[in-house]
Amino acid sequence: MDVCVIGGSRYFGRRLIEELRDTGAAVTVINRGSAPAPQGVTHLRADRDDEAALRTVLAGRSFDVVIDQVCYSPLQAAIAARVFAGRTRRYVLTSTVEVYAELGRPGGGPGAALPEQAVDPSTWPVDLTLPWTEPRFLEGHYGEGKRQAEALLTREAPFDVVTVRTAHVLGGADFTGRLAHYIERIESGLPVSVHAAPRPASFIHAPEIARFLAWAAMADFTGPVNAASHGTLDAHQLCEAIGRAVGTEPTLVTGTGEPVSPFSFERSYAMDTGRAARLGFQFSSVGEWLPLVLKEARA
Repeated sequence: MDVCVIGGSRYFGRRLIEELRDTGAAVTVINRGSAPAPQGVTHLRADRDDEAALRTVLAGRSFDVVIDQVCYSPLQAAIAARVFAGRTRRYVLTSTVEVYAELGRPGGGPGAALPEQAVDPSTWPVDLTLPWTEPRFLEGHYGEGKRQAEALLTREAPFDVVTVRTAHVLGGADFTGRLAHYIERIESGLPVSVHAAPRPASFIHAPEIARFLAWAAMADFTGPVNAASHGTLDAHQLCEAIGRAVGTEPTLVTGTGEPVSPFSFERSYAMDTGRAARLGFQFSSVGEWLPLVLKEARA
């Protein structure tokens, strides 16, 4: 199996590359070279936004599957659809639970799990004229960028497309600092800002999302699929778990005018993983790995 990974130089992307390599796949990594690739893989240096550079480094190469870790806009998706036409039969886009942002709570109650059909990439509108190349715009429209990237690939790519909608990832070398925010404040006795009634969200362990992406690459299904561990946490529950781990009662505050903490949400981000289960992947439960994640994060 020949696999190409776009990005993947840090966090669970690096675990994914090592997972693929260790299962015997021939792995090629494409990135800008900001970090060395793991041993035993082929490393090609190119900016994924530079179509000509991608074509140059890919000259004469083809792959059974491509896993795109760093596609954030329909412009990037359009480049990928053109460049990998005739070079792969299968394309796995690492997407996000944020595609469900601002879409209410499909399914009824405030805790209803979000199914894949809540966002249909075959019908979602795409606007290539928006300023996707401006970093501030892209950062402020993260969920929409992913939605439109899914939509463009689904409708225009000449290869099979899978979009893995990843829950909030915890564990490992997390560069986002979101979990660290909670641990540092609670351990120091500082208040944590949350919504008055924070809604539940799904999470997944970094090694598990790496395994899931590797599994999805080797499978034959297409379309969107949710990836999340069983069980949810709201901001109160997460803080309580951290408080137990550090031996400090968390102080939670609301209505201070300060930005709320990273995992406090007004809308439910609970994900329905029934499709993944029917396809044959069994997720762990949040309670199985959260204590270990908190211990590692404190260390």
